[in-house]
This record gives sequence, C-alpha cells and structure tokens, in this order.
Amino acid sequence: MTRVLLFLLGAIPVLAAIFIVIPQLTKPEIPITAADSNDVISVEYSKQHLKKVTFGLTETIGAQKTDLLLIQNDGGVTYSVTKNGYPEPDVKYNIEKSELKKLTALIKETGFMQIPPSSFPIKSGVDEYDKFGIKVTLNGKSTNIQWPEQNATETFIPPLFDAVKSQLEGIIGEIIK
Repeated sequence: MTRVLLFLLGAIPVLAAIFIVIPQLTKPEIPITAADSNDVISVEYSKQHLKKVTFGLTETIGAQKTDLLLIQNDGGVTYSVTKNGYPEPDVKYNIEKSELKKLTALIKETGFMQIPPSSFPIKSGVDEYDKFGIKVTLNGKSTNIQWPEQNATETFIPPLFDAVKSQLEGIIGEIIK
C-alpha cells in the first residue's frame, strides 16, 4: 500500500510536466500576446538572385532578379519585382491585422531587434546565390540585417533569420497566388 501511494505521489509531478510540455511541442508558434496594440512597425524585405559576371579581367556581381516586400503598420503591402534590370508593375495588397500582429510578435519575442550587424563572407567559387535583407523599424528603432543563403557562405546563418524570412515569404506567396 505504501509503495502504491509513493508511486502515485511521484507520478503527479511527472504528469504535470507532461501536461505543460505537450502543448508547447505541438504548437511551437510565438504567442501573439507579445505584440502590443500600440506597436508601430514597418518591414522591408528584399531577396536578390545574384550572379557573377565576368568582363575580361574584371568581375562584378549583378542581380538577375530582385523581390522587394514593403509592409506598413496599417497592413498595407507593396510587392515589387525587377527582372534583369526591368521593373514589373508593383502589386498592392493588405494583410490581416492578425498576420501583422503575428509578425510583430515574432520580431519582438525572438530578440530580432537586438541582433548586432554581422558580416557573411561569400565562399570562393560561388558564382550564383541568393541574398536576403530585412529592415525592421519597430517603435522608432531600426535594424537592418543582410545575409546570403547558407550554401554560399561558411559562416553559420542563425535560424532566426530563416524564421522571419519564412514568414515574409509566406506573405509573398499569398500575394502572387
């Protein structure tokens, strides 16, 4: 009887821990509660497909395609594409307030605004790669981060960059569908 009682008392903290951990594992999203209704945010996301071009003795890197996504605090979005130096017409779009709030929460909760500027040197022999840039202005404070795709550099790219990039790529996917 004593063993059963001790077993049950020992099982209570284990069950409590399981009930706390399982919801965190099944729903790993950033809580929207991190976003405040008074937050003022604007996001500028760019994606460039770069290619090395050789002119005799000199080399330069040129953008074959550039995508630019501008998100304003009111949910207004402008999406621009430039291919081979020729701009296509801008696409205007509005995202829902909940999606903007989710993006704001992601940026605030992960410490994105506190990331120091880093340099990501390109590996030698890489002639073609994608380069990403995100400029976020949140409540008057700005941060600007640029990085290449992971296979173009030997430097580790933080997963946080990809998390924010994926969120913004999802918005682009909504616009162009």
